[in-house]
Amino acid sequence: MQKTRLEAFSDGVIAIIITIMVLELKVPHDASPRALLELWPIFLSYALSFLNVAIYWHNHHHLLHTARRVDGRILWANTHLLFWLSLMPFTTGWMGENHFAQWPVVFYGVDLLACGVAYFILSKQILRSEGPNSALAKAVGRDRKGQVAVVAYAASLALAFVNPLISCAIYIGVALMWLIPDQRIERVLRQD
Repeated sequence: MQKTRLEAFSDGVIAIIITIMVLELKVPHDASPRALLELWPIFLSYALSFLNVAIYWHNHHHLLHTARRVDGRILWANTHLLFWLSLMPFTTGWMGENHFAQWPVVFYGVDLLACGVAYFILSKQILRSEGPNSALAKAVGRDRKGQVAVVAYAASLALAFVNPLISCAIYIGVALMWLIPDQRIERVLRQD
């Protein structure tokens, strides 16, 4: 199977996810700057989620460049990732509307953790399909960065019961860690 349909479908779903998230930013009926300041929790949760979805899109793009073809397992693993990403507008809206209260922060973390695990599964399915000497295998190795993210998300769930803002700081920290460009896949593809 060719991978172009998978890439096009995934790009479309991710574009819709971002569109739905931005629609949660309601225009204030008051023309004062104070009205905008009252929206800070909603805007901050949107900005964090936009960054996370953009990071997944970038990494997904690089990941699929390493695949020569896709099979049913890769299709289902990709659909699994898109499912969790598609919940991002809901968890984002709930967290922002409730000013980073404990349970919305916990469920946001569950969504981030599930996205991380789903991405890991997708990469493992591509590795399985491409083999141990593939470009992806050479590029990611043991994928320490991915492992750190999943462990940090898991820890953030427990820490949300201590203070939800600690969890939010972890979410921001993981996003910033992934914001640093990861050149591993590009470097290996240039060599091949």
